[in-house]
Amino acid sequence: MAGNSKRAGAVRKAGSKKGAQVGTGGHSRKALQGKGPTPKAEDRTYHPAHQRKVAAEKRVAAGRRPGAPGGRGAGRKGAGAVEVVAGRNAVVEALRAEMPVEGIYLATHLESDDRTREILEIAHARSHPMFEASRLDLDRLTDGAVHQGVAMKVPPYDYKDADDLLDAAAEAGQPPLIVALDSVTDPRNLGAVLRSAGAFGAHGVLVPERRAAGVTASAWKVSAGAAARVPVARATNLARELAELKKTGCFVVGLDAGGDMPAGELAYATDPLVLVVGSEGKGLSRLVRDTCDAIVSIPMATTTESLNAAVAAGITLYEVAKQRAAAS
Repeated sequence: MAGNSKRAGAVRKAGSKKGAQVGTGGHSRKALQGKGPTPKAEDRTYHPAHQRKVAAEKRVAAGRRPGAPGGRGAGRKGAGAVEVVAGRNAVVEALRAEMPVEGIYLATHLESDDRTREILEIAHARSHPMFEASRLDLDRLTDGAVHQGVAMKVPPYDYKDADDLLDAAAEAGQPPLIVALDSVTDPRNLGAVLRSAGAFGAHGVLVPERRAAGVTASAWKVSAGAAARVPVARATNLARELAELKKTGCFVVGLDAGGDMPAGELAYATDPLVLVVGSEGKGLSRLVRDTCDAIVSIPMATTTESLNAAVAAGITLYEVAKQRAAAS
C-alpha cells in the first residue's frame, strides 16, 4: 500500500523520525566520549566547598585571617600577624604568665570546669575581649589543633632595638647587662633565658632576626611573666650589632666550652656587659666568637658534655649578679 512504511522492504527516509540515525557506530562513539575531568569541589558552585572558598576570599579581602571566626575583633591584623594558643591548660598557663591577649574564644555551650572558670575570672579581671565561636570556627582558628572548646589569640610581640636596652640601663642608673643569644632556635630556651634575665637584673635580651627563636606563646609561658618585664631586641646581623655595642663601651663576653676563664672569675662583670650564649649543639658561631673580648666556660664533670643554653645563661648571670652586688 502506497505510503505504508511498515511494509516489508520499505526504506525509511533519513530524518523521517526525529533524532533517528543510520547505523550504531555514532551511538557507541558518543557513549565513549567523556565530559572532561571532574572539576574540584571548590569549583562546583553547588558544592559546600565552593561556598567556603568564597567566604574565605571575602575574609581575605576584608583583611581577616582565612578561617578565623568572623565578627567583632576577629583577625584584624591579617594572616600570620597573630599566634593562637589552643586548649584549656595552655590558655590558663598563658594567662597566668601575663601573656598579652587579643581575644579569647569559647565554644558555644562549653562545659565548665576549674580551668574554664579561671579563664573567665582572669579575662573579666583584666578586661580581655571574649567571643563565642562554633566548634567549626575554633577548628579553623587553631588549624585543627585540639582546642577543647577554648582558644586565645596573642598579638605579635613588640620587639625593641639594642639602643632601647641601653636606655633601660641608663634609666636604672646601672651599667648595661644584656644577654645575646646566638643560633638558639628553641623558644622555650628563650623563655627560660628571659626568666633568668629578669631574676638577675639583666636589662634585656638580644636575638637575631633569622634562624633564631622569637617571642612566641611557648617563650611567654616558660618565662613565667618575665617576657612582660624584660625587653627583647632583634638584630639583623648579630655580629655587627655586637660590634656596635662595643663602640658604646660594652664588653662582649662569649659563653662556650673551652673558654679562657671560668664563669666564677668572669672579667668585666661590673662593667657594661653583653653576655653571648651559643646553642647547645654548635656553640658560638665563628663571626660572633671573633667579636668577643673574652670566652668563659662553666666547669663541669667530665661525664657531661654541655649544658642547656638557658641553664648556662642562668648560672653565668648569677655570677655576674654576685660580683655586682659585692662591688656595690
